[in-house]
Amino acid sequence: MNRFLTPALIFALLVAVLWVAVLRAPEKSVIQSVLIGKPAPSFALAELNRPQNIVDSKSLLGHWYAFNVWGTWCFECRAEHDALLTIKRDARIPLIGMDWKDEDAAATQWLQELGNPYDRVLVDRDGRVAIDWGVYGAPETFLVNPQGTIVYKHVGAMNEDVWQKQFMARVGARR
Repeated sequence: MNRFLTPALIFALLVAVLWVAVLRAPEKSVIQSVLIGKPAPSFALAELNRPQNIVDSKSLLGHWYAFNVWGTWCFECRAEHDALLTIKRDARIPLIGMDWKDEDAAATQWLQELGNPYDRVLVDRDGRVAIDWGVYGAPETFLVNPQGTIVYKHVGAMNEDVWQKQFMARVGARR
């Protein structure tokens, strides 16, 4: 009996310690990016349906902007879309969308059907720019300051609460 009781007690103690650690972990839903506090990666991407119009990272310097990575294939991107439309109506900082590993026709149809919350829609067909930004799943949204430094990264669907408390609080604009 002792042969089974000791391992069971050790396992129960380990489970209890891990459970308490998970409950008390600060910012357990926040995934830190190594890019926070560093310059946003350089890029030059074409705009959706305007391949001759190349937008580069240097052209975005001088003002705050949010950089939202999305795709039509992404379930959570659809879930956040209404929030992005509401955020766009506020229009306190530009929202730059990067359509990641997607077909232009699908992205165009998506934006026509659901509305376009973006000031600019850039396309990253091969995913190389997303890799530079450290993206590993959509949606992800970065806040970039006027100096071109990433100050915050949100993983998952954007919502009004996150926008106000994490993005606008850092920009210094509140309702």
